[in-house]
Amino acid sequence: MRIRLTIREPKSRATTRAFRKLASIAIALFVCTPMGSTEQFDRDAVISHLSAVIKLYRSATAEIQTGGAPSDVIYQENEQSLVAEAVRLAFQAARAEAAAIRSTEKNGATPPVSAQSSSQMETRNNLRIADIQAKIDAVDKQLASSPRSKRAALTAQKQSLQGELLLDNAVRDVIQKRTAFLESGTDTAAEGLEGRINQLARSVSSIVAPTSESPASESPAKGQKAAAPVAPTPQTQPAKESPRGLISQALALYGAMTSVHEIDQLNSQTAHVRQIVSNLRQPLRDSLIASVRKGRELTDQAASGQIPPAPPQQFQDLTEQFKQLSTVVLPLSQEINTLDQSSANLVEWRTSILRESKYSARALIVRVGGIVLALAIVLILSDVWRRLTFKYIDDARRRRQFLLLRRFVIGFLFGVVLILGFVSEFSSLATFAGFVTAGIAVGLQTVLLSVAAYFFVVGRYGIHVGDRVSIAGVTGDVIDISLVRLYLIELAGTGIDLYPTGRVVVLSNAVLFQATTPLFKQIPGTEYAWHEVVLLLVAGANHKLAQEKLLQVVIAVYDQYRADVERQHTRIERRVEVQMKAPSPETRLQFGDAGLELLVRYPVQIRKEAVTDEEVTRKVLELIRNEPDVQAAVAGTPRIRAAVRG
Repeated sequence: MRIRLTIREPKSRATTRAFRKLASIAIALFVCTPMGSTEQFDRDAVISHLSAVIKLYRSATAEIQTGGAPSDVIYQENEQSLVAEAVRLAFQAARAEAAAIRSTEKNGATPPVSAQSSSQMETRNNLRIADIQAKIDAVDKQLASSPRSKRAALTAQKQSLQGELLLDNAVRDVIQKRTAFLESGTDTAAEGLEGRINQLARSVSSIVAPTSESPASESPAKGQKAAAPVAPTPQTQPAKESPRGLISQALALYGAMTSVHEIDQLNSQTAHVRQIVSNLRQPLRDSLIASVRKGRELTDQAASGQIPPAPPQQFQDLTEQFKQLSTVVLPLSQEINTLDQSSANLVEWRTSILRESKYSARALIVRVGGIVLALAIVLILSDVWRRLTFKYIDDARRRRQFLLLRRFVIGFLFGVVLILGFVSEFSSLATFAGFVTAGIAVGLQTVLLSVAAYFFVVGRYGIHVGDRVSIAGVTGDVIDISLVRLYLIELAGTGIDLYPTGRVVVLSNAVLFQATTPLFKQIPGTEYAWHEVVLLLVAGANHKLAQEKLLQVVIAVYDQYRADVERQHTRIERRVEVQMKAPSPETRLQFGDAGLELLVRYPVQIRKEAVTDEEVTRKVLELIRNEPDVQAAVAGTPRIRAAVRG
């Protein structure tokens, strides 16, 4: 460092001496101030190295999501162990380097700091201050006894001495501050470096002790190699099952790709730390080699007799320098070796994950293909079902029922395929489905009852479109049956006089499960009902003749549609597999409230009951008018009524 001072000579001698004294002090301060430690040691590089390796350790200890294979656990544990060993070696090298910096500065490896010269300067300055103070005291004594003519000169001399005294006191303060700085300046740099190292060690106190230890205790024993860290045995963890569902397999494959990316980043960070360690080790290694070479040169030259033997102090200095450098270079070399092992471990880990990912991707593709194939089969089955329904079922109502059943079956198969394809935890699914089913059963109780009743309604002996039913006090003809509702055309009237009201009654299918609302309907496959014509007879009349004549009239009307009714009866026998008497007109003679009654019961077609009853009425009136014996036996007007009451 060059210092250039330009001082102009003032006129006053006292001022000249003061300026010269300040210049000499400034030169001494600038020249004798320590300029740093040896060139081989770089404090900033040491701190940067520790910061980088700590960052690497935190990245390595972060959990990397993997497929849960045993090899992944081993690789991760091994990686964490290797990086932890690298951190310990980095702090060992840093503390050795801090100790070397302290040792070289204490042994005078820095430019000479004249603490002794500072003490001499302070001593001389104190003597000068004492001399000036003595002169001031002498002048004061002279002023007390001198005449007035000499007091002015003595006063001026005293003022000059007081000015020099003030200047010397200021110089003494500067020298004292400089001495204190020189006393603490030697240890400040090394202690500051060690303090920062300890602060960084506290952030990783689980693997590095914050207190500084001697390098000798941390360095491996002579003749022993640094043992490669052994991965700790993984704790017993529940083994992760291989993903079964489509979503879980896709997430596992995505997690594997994410793990590969994280491993690549960790490997790049490891390579960066290795480069920092190599740059830090290279100058120290060069100095170490130079020290060994210099010692051999001195030995060779002394042995050849070219120069006189080197003094022992020089060999001792070289030995001390070699020890200091080796305590730093050796852990750095071990750290590089550990980082290389870590990088190789990461490469093997990455290869293992990629190999497992290939199997996962293949299984995922096969599963997707299986789901698509199963859905295609279900769709083909749906189309075949629809075609067969339209081909072999002519009844529109039955066809609609089969198509509705097809929707349920195809939807159920779709759900089964998707559940088996996407869901992996069937136990959890069963629990969840149980809670959901319970909630649905409570919240949709009426709807579920209606759906259940629908399958009873459309059964073999259920309700069909066109049937005449009586339910919940309503009589009507069924016009539609949905999954949850029943639609009727309302019929009003009494007895055989029923007519549409023009209203449609909508009932919930759940009404079938109510005990207070019985259902009355036709026998499946029949469309006839029973009516009866009633005649009130006179007491003592020929009731047998009237009975025969009336039966012949009713049979004559019934013969017009007998074939249709008997066909329906045959269909009933085949369906229920029970032998029953064929329907035909029959007579009854009974006592009624008004007297003796003659009735003839006969079947009528429901759709033509009005026409049939009109025909029976006309024939009965003709019989009474044309047959005097029958007319004499009849006491009142004949009546036609429904045979079934209520």
